[in-house]
Amino acid sequence: MSAVQLLAASEVATQPVVLNGKAGSRPFAAKLQEAFKAAGLEAEVMTLEPGGDVRELAQRALRQRPPMIVAAGGDGTVSAVADAVRGTGTALGVLPAGTLNHFAKDLGIPLDLAQAARVIAAGRRVHIDLGEVNGRAFINNASLGLYPGLVRERERQRRRLRRSRSAAMLWALLAVLNRPPQLDLGLEIDGGWQHCAAPFVFIGNNEYELEGFDIGTRARLDRGKLNVYTTRRCGAAGLLSLALHAVFRRLRQNDDFLHTSVRELRVASRKPRLLVAMDGEVSAMETPLEFRVLPRALEVIVP
Repeated sequence: MSAVQLLAASEVATQPVVLNGKAGSRPFAAKLQEAFKAAGLEAEVMTLEPGGDVRELAQRALRQRPPMIVAAGGDGTVSAVADAVRGTGTALGVLPAGTLNHFAKDLGIPLDLAQAARVIAAGRRVHIDLGEVNGRAFINNASLGLYPGLVRERERQRRRLRRSRSAAMLWALLAVLNRPPQLDLGLEIDGGWQHCAAPFVFIGNNEYELEGFDIGTRARLDRGKLNVYTTRRCGAAGLLSLALHAVFRRLRQNDDFLHTSVRELRVASRKPRLLVAMDGEVSAMETPLEFRVLPRALEVIVP
């Protein structure tokens, strides 16, 4: 059943669209409405105000029990709306309006606004997996160590030193690589515990391509597995070596690179809280961290 048929069968007159205020402005919202109108849908754009919560906005839209809610923004916005709609019977429509848009790319959704609106109007409804940590869902991945530190340093560079986004990211990368984090964790995998001393632990919702020109993409989002990646190398030189192995398709041959597929993962730490980056958004979460995959838990509109 297409999205248009779903809407026709519903009493909802308009299509709710949750728009991240960071991703758009009033002109963008008007352009978005025009794109939906051209695709045969009437959009009700709900714009997130500064300091607002995407999940609360999505939950407000859910009160009308629409067959679909569209998330317009980057992966963080899409992830938050997905967390709100999972298990409700309401499907997720994705209108990529962020910087990287990994989720949309993995689903084959066009990055062009008008084309994405047409997919939302005429696409098909499929079920895909979600990852979850301590009750909070993620669509792409969650990570500990290196990346959360990078995001936190980037925001410090932007806020205190008033650097541009690109300059802040470069300085943050140099700062983090100069002193890579050292995690001291216990990982419970398949009923057994193992010690993890590493600069990062990366947990992907399904398997990521980590070599060659397709690094960071996923071929499938419905295999019902979390994929855990980490390394024994801790210094900047070791991390650079891993990066070079990935570029030249030799990463999996490196004995210092560790990869396993699981349905559940428990992460223990001496620290009461750890920084966790989920789909690009960083939160401090209480330990132990309980990860699990939610097979086919999200209904999403795809081409």
